[in-house]
Amino acid sequence: MTKESQIISIIQRNPFISQQEIADELSLSRSAVAGYISSLLKSGRIKGRAYILPELRGITCIGGAHLDRKALCKESIQYETSNPVSITETCGGVVRNISENLGRLGCNVSLISYVGHDKEGDWVLKNTGKHGVNISQVQRDSGQSTGTYTALLGKNGDLAVALADMNIYEQMTVPFIMEKWPHIALSSMVVLDTNLPEKTLFYITERCKLEGIPVMVDPVSNLKAKKLMKSLDGIHSILPNKEEAEMIAGMKIESMDDCKKASKSIQERGVKNVIITLGSEGVYAASENESLHLPAFPVNTVDVTGAGDAFAAGYLFGLFQNEGFVKACRYGLALASLTLQTGMSVYPHLTEETITQLVEETECISI
Repeated sequence: MTKESQIISIIQRNPFISQQEIADELSLSRSAVAGYISSLLKSGRIKGRAYILPELRGITCIGGAHLDRKALCKESIQYETSNPVSITETCGGVVRNISENLGRLGCNVSLISYVGHDKEGDWVLKNTGKHGVNISQVQRDSGQSTGTYTALLGKNGDLAVALADMNIYEQMTVPFIMEKWPHIALSSMVVLDTNLPEKTLFYITERCKLEGIPVMVDPVSNLKAKKLMKSLDGIHSILPNKEEAEMIAGMKIESMDDCKKASKSIQERGVKNVIITLGSEGVYAASENESLHLPAFPVNTVDVTGAGDAFAAGYLFGLFQNEGFVKACRYGLALASLTLQTGMSVYPHLTEETITQLVEETECISI
C-alpha cells in the first residue's frame, strides 16, 4: 500500500488527526506527511480542513470480524488422544478477510461488524484498518467477547474440524443495520456473510434490491447457509462451496454436469451469478450468459484457511476493474492461489500488480 493510501486510511479512522500523529504512526517526519497531505488536497482525494473525504461509492462488507486460531497437526490426526500441533493466530471473519484483501488492492472498502471491548477486538480493528479498510462503522460491545474461529488442520493443511464462537453477531439486528443505512446507501456493492442473523440478512437483501444496490453473498457454512433459504431473489452473486451449493439447490453434486444443474436451479430463484468453489478443482461459474468450469491455478498448498474469502475478493476486484465475468473469476482463482501458499488468512504481500501479473502469466484453460 502506498503512503498516500495509508494516510487516507488513517484519516478515515480519525478525520481530525494531526499531521504529527500521522507521522508518528507511519514512522515519517512531519514535513514528509505535510507533503503527502498537500498532494492529496491538490488531487481531490481529501478536501478542506479536518481532511474531509469526498463521498465515494465503495464496497461495504457486512458480517464477521473475529480471531482465527489454527492448529496444524505435525502428523496424521489421531482422534481421542493428544496431537502435536503448531498454533497460529490471525485476524479472521469472512467479510473481514474479503475487506482486507480489497483494501490491500487499493479498493474503497468499509466494514460493518461487531467486536468486543477486549484485546482481541483491539487487535482485529488495528490490523484491519491499517490495510486501507474503513472501520468507522464497526460497533464495540463491552458485554460480549470478540468472536473466535478455531480450526484443526491435517498435516497437509486440509480442514479437519472447526469450532466457532460467534454469539456476538446476534447483536447485528435489523435496527442496528437501519442505523448504518446512510453509510450502506452510498455503496456500489454490498458483501454479506451468513454470520448475520436470518432476519438481518433478509432485510439487507430486500432493501438493497429495492434501492438498486448489488449484493454478493458468501454462505460461510452448510448450517449458516440455511438462513438464505427464505429469499435469494435479487442477489447479484453467490459463492457457495460444493456442500453449500448442494444444500441451497436441494440436490447432490457429483460431477460438473451436476454443478451446472445446481447453478441453474439457484439462478432460477433470482440469483444473477452463481460461482461454486470446488477447492483444488477450481470453480464452476455460471452467469446469465456463460456457464463453465475454471480449474484452479497450480499451487503447493500450505493452508486452505481464507482461500474462499480470497477468491471472493479477487472476483470483486476483477468486476470493479471492468473485466468480464470469466476474467473476474480468474482474478479470484489467482488470489486464492496466493493465499493457499501462506499460513495467513490473507496473503501478506498482496498488491494490484502482484495479482494482475499472475492472471496475465497463467494460461486460461476453461472447460
